Amino acid sequence: MAGFEDIREHMEVIGADGVHVGTVDHVEGDRIKLTKKDSGEGSHQGHHHYISRGLVADVEDDRVRLSANGDVAVTFEEEESGAS
Repeated sequence: MAGFEDIREHMEVIGADGVHVGTVDHVEGDRIKLTKKDSGEGSHQGHHHYISRGLVADVEDDRVRLSANGDVAVTFEEEESGAS
């Protein structure tokens, strides 16, 4: 079993149920920054979202598996503040 330090760019982030949550842009401190293409729709579209290290259950192959199901995990996402 790999750990948080093994997370790399372009890895898929999935919920505990296997549902696609996003794609890793990179790791910033204790958070995973997701790519903009996985930012959602409406007011969520076009900026980065972050997943807290505390939600990471496992890093396996080219996937980061979260401890919450995909539909729940997105409610824990943090939005980027300011422009990038």
